[in-house]
Amino acid sequence: MDQPTISARRSLKRKLEQEFHEDRDDRKFPATETEAEADKSCQDLARDIQAQVDILNSSLSSLEADRAAAKRAVHFLSQLAKNEELVNLIVSCGAVPALVMHLQAPPPLRGESSLIPYEHEVEKGSAFTLGLIAVKPEHQQLIVDSGALFHLVELLKRHKSSGNSRAVNGVIRKAADAITNLAHENNVIKTRVRIEGGIPPLVELLECVDVKIQRAAAGALRTLAFKNDENKNQIVECNALPTLILMLQSEDTTIHYEAVGVIGNLVHSSPNIKKEVLLAGALQPVIGLLSCSESQREAALLLGQFAAADSDCKVHIVQRGAVRPLIDMLDSPDAQLKEMSTFALGRLAQETHNQAGIAHNGGIMPLLKLLESKNGSLQHNAAFALYGLADNEDNVAELVKVGGVQKLQDGEFIVQATKDCVEKTLKRLEEKIHGRVLKLLLYLMRVAEKSVQRQIALALAHLCASDDRKAIFLDNHGLELLLGLLESGNQRQQHAGAVALYKLATKTTSISLLDAAPLSPTPQVYLGEQYVNNSTLADVTFLVEGKRFYAHRICLLASSDAFRAMFDGGYRERDAKDVEIPNIRWDVFELMMRFIYTGSVDVDIEIAQDLLKAADQYLLEGLKRLCECTIAQDISVENVSLMYELSEGFNARSLMEACILFIFEQFDKMSSKPWCSDLIQNILPEVQNYFIKALTKPSKLT
Repeated sequence: MDQPTISARRSLKRKLEQEFHEDRDDRKFPATETEAEADKSCQDLARDIQAQVDILNSSLSSLEADRAAAKRAVHFLSQLAKNEELVNLIVSCGAVPALVMHLQAPPPLRGESSLIPYEHEVEKGSAFTLGLIAVKPEHQQLIVDSGALFHLVELLKRHKSSGNSRAVNGVIRKAADAITNLAHENNVIKTRVRIEGGIPPLVELLECVDVKIQRAAAGALRTLAFKNDENKNQIVECNALPTLILMLQSEDTTIHYEAVGVIGNLVHSSPNIKKEVLLAGALQPVIGLLSCSESQREAALLLGQFAAADSDCKVHIVQRGAVRPLIDMLDSPDAQLKEMSTFALGRLAQETHNQAGIAHNGGIMPLLKLLESKNGSLQHNAAFALYGLADNEDNVAELVKVGGVQKLQDGEFIVQATKDCVEKTLKRLEEKIHGRVLKLLLYLMRVAEKSVQRQIALALAHLCASDDRKAIFLDNHGLELLLGLLESGNQRQQHAGAVALYKLATKTTSISLLDAAPLSPTPQVYLGEQYVNNSTLADVTFLVEGKRFYAHRICLLASSDAFRAMFDGGYRERDAKDVEIPNIRWDVFELMMRFIYTGSVDVDIEIAQDLLKAADQYLLEGLKRLCECTIAQDISVENVSLMYELSEGFNARSLMEACILFIFEQFDKMSSKPWCSDLIQNILPEVQNYFIKALTKPSKLT
């Protein structure tokens, strides 16, 4: 929560740089310089800086002339320091020790009054210039090592001895700003500030009448508290919390902006301080800041911290009215604001009643929309919030109705932690699809609008338990809804339907059709390999492509109804010694006979289609399945339409089902083909038959 302070400081820095450049334009510097001229200009500037540093080194006195010279020298250096490109040059000329020396008032002249000329102004300018130099981290330690912290802390205390004047307020404010810049992202210097006694006066200044001092002191405390436990503890011990909480309720946005930042850094990773902050009454003022555009981001982050796992105030936050404004923030164009609100909602959504309240107030849809964000942190926060909402049975139907399951499944998630969170959310939803949740979904699938019915059918295809599939997809017409998506002219709906049907098919069948082993033929005794085309005891000869193939009627009769009809029926082959086979090649016929004699053969893809035709002709179901299995492994986007026609032509059910599954699985690639729509229409009756069979007797599908 330290970042907003830095952004504000950099904004001020840009403004100061702009003023400096305008000042240079007024002096009519040349627009372009040669390299030699640039070197000369740099040397001249270095001499000018050194001259001012020498003045500072020699003018620490209360003489009016010395004070006036010191004031001019400090002003000159401060104007240059507004340009970061010149800071290194200023430092190299020894400006830091000289400026540190002028953070203290010079001793009064002997015999003169205690009034010092330009009182506070030289010190103010020195603090301001050192603060500008400290913007560059490499110079922070040099400033501290030169003794600046002691003097800056002393400047913070000037209001006690010098009253409330504009000059005093100015020097105090610049001292606080300098401490902020010195300690920024420098934990060693943060600790040194505490050791030098800087925290107590900063806490005192929170109650200063001057609003600018309050803001500067809060900004310094905000930086000092960031990731420094000892500093946090001392700030709390100095009784800063009551004043900070009062500042939360200030009408001045800059005041409550800094105050909520301080409190946020105090409670970060500090459970005990968090409890003290809540006991001090911070909760409602922080919730009130959710409606302030300047402070709502910090307030949302702080509420998320309040609602952490070790906090018992999740319900209180919701009861006090935080949910609605947090949900409204989800539609903000500010990515950081959305990130903070999703963070807070995610923490709040770990409590059962909060989960229902967030959903009831319209939180589900904007959170689902944020899953599409390209911001990894925002996307993860939204996913975590949805994970919490999915834990409540009252939210499951709403998540399903609005297409939440599809968004979770189809999302492109940036970091692995988000992917894991989404997977757990889907698993959590799957575990909830039973009992009253399932009854509600089935009721909505009957009576709701068609679009909602389809969303429910899609989700249930992925999430329902095996025992419920028949009730969902046959008894309650879920299958019709999914098939209706395939028939729609909307490619996105077709894709969703295909994916759901593929998922339903693979969950319903115990093994993939592409990998399924063929069914064994009717149990029988095989003559064996040695009798294939062996004239020994042969009692029938087939003529294939002019060549003789010796066979045994007893083996053929046992193999299929086709051969039984051929040799036991009224066909002429019954008594023939030679039987002509006119429509089968020799290699195909030989392989078919080898299967009849042995019960198994290796089917090569080149011969598989011809062998399938022969097996279908002679009703050899076992051989057909071997052929189908081989052909199914060769299905591609380019040939699936032909393969499906092949399965229809030869009643190859396994191949047909493999084609159907392939079409569903590869629908993205299929949908671009001009013949895809016709193919989908062609397969729909078989798809329906396939699922009726699968859902009625899943164990016997393959």
